[in-house]
Amino acid sequence: MTSQPAPVRCHVVTGKGGTGKTTVAAALALSLAADGGHVLLVETEGRQGIAQLFDTPPLPYEERRVAVARGGGEVKALAIDVEAAFLEYLDMFYNLKRAGYALRKMGAVDFATAIAPGLRDVLLTGKIKEAVTRRGKDGRPVYDAVVVDAPPTGRISRFLNVTGEVAGLARSGPIKSQSDGVMAVFRSPQTAVHLVTLLEDMPVQETADAIAELTALQLPVGSVIVNMATEPLLPPASLAAVAAGELTGEDLLPALTAARVSGGAEVAGALVAEAVEHARRWQSQDALRGEVEALGRPVLELPLSSSPIDLGCLFELAERLRDLQPAVAA
Repeated sequence: MTSQPAPVRCHVVTGKGGTGKTTVAAALALSLAADGGHVLLVETEGRQGIAQLFDTPPLPYEERRVAVARGGGEVKALAIDVEAAFLEYLDMFYNLKRAGYALRKMGAVDFATAIAPGLRDVLLTGKIKEAVTRRGKDGRPVYDAVVVDAPPTGRISRFLNVTGEVAGLARSGPIKSQSDGVMAVFRSPQTAVHLVTLLEDMPVQETADAIAELTALQLPVGSVIVNMATEPLLPPASLAAVAAGELTGEDLLPALTAARVSGGAEVAGALVAEAVEHARRWQSQDALRGEVEALGRPVLELPLSSSPIDLGCLFELAERLRDLQPAVAA
């Protein structure tokens, strides 16, 4: 009898700046929480982007409910504070909680993370690993899934590869044990790194580069999520003809005249120019869509929202991701 693969429980979401990775991470958390799931959404960059999306006060360094999902599930959120995580780390491994507060007053925490940047990532990822592996009194995981709004693609490999980052800091002891434990989770089948992109040259190239780096580090790549995808305004055959310059103002004049539009020739010329720009932009995006599909990972597309991103929009995106959830978990 073939055993079923373990479900993905740690979803790391990254993407080039401006691709909407925080929005996608929040929508994914809502999607995974549907039908009674308990999900933790983790912010790692201190921007309070999650609080803004869910229209809540700035998140403290504690797990706080920010949304109730369809079917009674819930999403809790946590903004990891490096200083607080450092104090927690000192107390957990060295029983130095009181000394840690003294260090904070001296500014030693900022000093330590500045001279040893790898330590910052160990603290952040260590907190993520703790949430993923935490179990309740009944022995079951506290969270069905943990979704991480991670650093951008340009830094994601270094962020997740904490063993490499701390190699120069410690060869043994708690820091080394902590990083090894983190990597055991990040390299396991219960983790997937999802990459958010737009159909633009730079985001697609950064996505390809990140996939290559993550694969080389044996970190599991999940799906590529094309965000803010637009629909063509013309049928495929018409798009090709317009992009090739086969539409002229004279073609539109009869319809404009029948509609009694003043300035027919000028309006027709403007409409043709706009149609050509749209058709060529769509062809360019379609070519990039082919490049994304060639990356060999499941590809999801989320539509461009015509309104500002609010909680209602997040729930709509969550429903779209819910329909595609098997691919997200792959």
